[in-house]
Amino acid sequence: MSKIRTMEEMPLSRFHYKMFAYASGSTFLDGYIIGIVAVALSVMQTQLNMSVTMIGLIGAATLAGMLFGGVIGGYLTDLIGRKKMFLIDMIVMAVVSILQFFVNDPTQLVILRFILGIAVGADYPIAGALMTEFAPTKNRGALLGGLNGLWYIGYAVSFLVGFLLLSVGDDSWRWMLASSAIPVIIMLVSRLNMPESPRWLASKGREEEANAIVQKIFGKDVIMSTKKETEVQEKTSFLDMFRNGYGKLIFFVTAFYSLQVLPLYGINTYIPEILAQFGFADGTKEYLGSAVINIIYLIGLLPALYLVDKFGRRPTLIWAFLVCSLSLFVLGATSGMNMPFVFILTLFVIYGTFNTGMGAHCWIYPNELFPTHIRGTAGGFTTGVARIASSVGTFFSPAIMANYGLSTTLYICGSVLFIGFLVSLFMAPETKNMSLTQASSMNKSGNIEQASFTASKNAK
Repeated sequence: MSKIRTMEEMPLSRFHYKMFAYASGSTFLDGYIIGIVAVALSVMQTQLNMSVTMIGLIGAATLAGMLFGGVIGGYLTDLIGRKKMFLIDMIVMAVVSILQFFVNDPTQLVILRFILGIAVGADYPIAGALMTEFAPTKNRGALLGGLNGLWYIGYAVSFLVGFLLLSVGDDSWRWMLASSAIPVIIMLVSRLNMPESPRWLASKGREEEANAIVQKIFGKDVIMSTKKETEVQEKTSFLDMFRNGYGKLIFFVTAFYSLQVLPLYGINTYIPEILAQFGFADGTKEYLGSAVINIIYLIGLLPALYLVDKFGRRPTLIWAFLVCSLSLFVLGATSGMNMPFVFILTLFVIYGTFNTGMGAHCWIYPNELFPTHIRGTAGGFTTGVARIASSVGTFFSPAIMANYGLSTTLYICGSVLFIGFLVSLFMAPETKNMSLTQASSMNKSGNIEQASFTASKNAK
């Protein structure tokens, strides 16, 4: 007689990789849409009379839109389902991407980039919730953290596409911005065949449908969860993420997430200009250099995906914050000392690789710490708030660099990351080897540290 197993006990399979591909489209598109505007702006400035403020608004509009998209989209994801929201979101994103080609002035582009940000922001909680609810316990950290890597691939690809489109001429920026419609349409078609989350169906009282999906995917000897781990049928309420002890977890996730992305977007959105100041300006090489550096950043993700499931979420977050902070402090101290470019580049890569590894936690914690009926809501809210920090970094970075220099900008970013180190040191819980039910119930004990200790002890 075959042993009955749950979804979370299943080994990695082709199905899990397929779900990863569906979910990772969200981060790829985010990276691509954010990155392509950096190249497009350099061309637009030669044709349109734009102030520094307008440049900042165009760069930050998408990130600002993600605030509303994350909050609204996350709630709707819990309310009407993961798959339905996935498809609606892609349709909106495709239409807006194409409309960017026809803008006549910078204000129109700000509006379209804001709407595009709403769509991108809504995609995050959908992808995170869906991947979480299908992932095996032992590999959940790697699968969720791996989604972060596709952001850098999307970002790097955008610079390569922008570089190739520069030869189009004066209207090249239009083609750059509209080019995001291609991966969006590909993702829309591919997501038509994806299943709905069984956990979401069960949380809405549709257990028969949930079990049918599980058995179709994994076989008749697999169930969604044990009686002890059964999904509780609860009505989705936006304010539930602040109640019953979840408020502290919301604060922790939004704090470390915001502190991680503020310098990330502030530096990466204007990385061509930063590389130019470090001596890498030679025709269009700063754009190729940006693509190469972002590919190198992915090196930091590979060990992080192993370490986060091997040693835990808490230590890999704390150390990453500290190393990133120190790297930027050293870069700030040496930026005006005519140091060898290899030395500067090495520090940049150290910062980037650890920041990439740290970014994996921005997907893991929000999706593990909250139950199914508010998982999308909490994930969307934390993503949305973090995008306020992203917008601040993107908007103020060019002005700070112009008025105070690159060194001061790097010192500020390093200080922000050091605050993130302190927040993580005092607040980060451990969810390694926990089932989703255990991880999302940590708040009920009233003692996160004790719950983390228990999980670690059970894993040995």
